[in-house]
Amino acid sequence: MRTYTLDARLQAIEAMIPRCDLVADIGCDHGRLGAKLLLDGRARRVAFADISAPSLDKARALTGRLGLEAQAAFFAGDGALALRETPDCAVIAGMGGETIAGIVEAGRAVLRDALVVMQPNVAQYELRLRLMRLGYRIEDEKAVRAGRWYTVIAARPGAAAYDERELMIGPVLLKKRGEALRGYAAFRARVAEKALLGAREGGDPAAGLLAREYDMWKEIERWPLP
Repeated sequence: MRTYTLDARLQAIEAMIPRCDLVADIGCDHGRLGAKLLLDGRARRVAFADISAPSLDKARALTGRLGLEAQAAFFAGDGALALRETPDCAVIAGMGGETIAGIVEAGRAVLRDALVVMQPNVAQYELRLRLMRLGYRIEDEKAVRAGRWYTVIAARPGAAAYDERELMIGPVLLKKRGEALRGYAAFRARVAEKALLGAREGGDPAAGLLAREYDMWKEIERWPLP
């Protein structure tokens, strides 16, 4: 069967990808997202890239079973540096925010003006900060629950200046508001509270930032729905 359904996390990522000629799935793992982009006609071609050859083999096998070989290319290597041409859109998902930022920074010469859709598992603040410093502007964001809460961030080259609140919460998430943000805020407040208690007990200088983060998330958790 030439169809299947993605989980809520991958659906949120797919929804941020515009219809285009070439999408690069960096760190593609099983290849399900890239294959779905081809099946849905959201991408005409997909470059599957991964540092792991066994992961590429899984993606190659999936595209083969679906009859998508002619629209797929596979590259083993480190991040965007494995690519052979600039994509219209690059996806970097399922990693830490610092790792994603490092891939974007190292791959600037290849990515050029590509839209970059990112799904960090942790360190969202650090990712937004580094994107801003690298000269990227955040165009879209979404909070989605798929077993646990995730954020998806889409950015492309452009000037931006974000304050601490925007870096912590997300500039687009703050504008969108909505029920999903309140649920995400409740989750992040619990995480921040636990980290803050540990930091205070250990005399960690990061306690000040964690306290501000906790207060920000608690405020949003109390927002009335629009």
